[in-house]
Amino acid sequence: MKGIVLAGGRGTRLYPLTKSVGKQLLPVYDKPMIYYPLSILMLAGIREILIVSSARDLPAFQGLLGDGRQWGLRLQFAEQPQPRGLADAFLAGRDFIAGEPVCVVLGDSIFYGEGLQAILRSAAALTEGALIFAYPVRNPARYGVVQLDSAGKVLTIEEKPDRPRSRYAVTGLYFYDSQAAGIAAGLKPSARGELEITDLNLAYLARGRLKAEVLGRGIAWLDAGTQEDLLNAAKFIQTIQERQGLMISCPEEIAYRMRFIGREDLRRLTAAMARNPYSDYLLKLLEETSP
Repeated sequence: MKGIVLAGGRGTRLYPLTKSVGKQLLPVYDKPMIYYPLSILMLAGIREILIVSSARDLPAFQGLLGDGRQWGLRLQFAEQPQPRGLADAFLAGRDFIAGEPVCVVLGDSIFYGEGLQAILRSAAALTEGALIFAYPVRNPARYGVVQLDSAGKVLTIEEKPDRPRSRYAVTGLYFYDSQAAGIAAGLKPSARGELEITDLNLAYLARGRLKAEVLGRGIAWLDAGTQEDLLNAAKFIQTIQERQGLMISCPEEIAYRMRFIGREDLRRLTAAMARNPYSDYLLKLLEETSP
């Protein structure tokens, strides 16, 4: 399975922070925002990843991430000339997808929790249909909303409904089979002129091939699309890391623990960093996992 991080858009809700820099390049506590969705793909075992962004921001992402080799990844980059909707990523990345299953994650989505990696690895084994994740929220009208029956079967999906039929929001993480790009190519723009990911999910639902998995109490899902959300996400990351002494969404650690890179690779990465809390954490990781 391949992965796509959607890192485009204008980030208007975060203005003026995003006047000269892409939203996904902003810090969430101690790491660039894009580290968080990128880490989700890595935890799922996905190593071929496409970053979709604007012409303005692509050079910055390339400077930050390189080709991914340092983390055992193969990163590619694709320009989205205009923010034409989330489903447009399948058109921008059609050559990259090349008829394979794909996982799409929004660039401002943050996930954390016990058992998350097992959920991701299971989802990444998908070969037929589509899988979305439902998450209970207090204000579902802000999101795409999925309605489930008592057996967990998807009944409806609505984008930011005035009267939500459930309290389950569709998170910014989606798994699709090899048909996704072809289905996306047949979508019509919505009233706001965009190709909606909800319409892609509805197309799978109409074919009886859409499944949803509810993320329960043990999992946290945050987005960082507003100033308040960005601040709250940073506070969450800070609290967990300071309390547990474990770092959330550290690509170097994930690559090492997933065996994408070896011990000497991690040592070289750490040696190239200036001495700071981030590199100190990696040095401690090397000490604790000494052979």
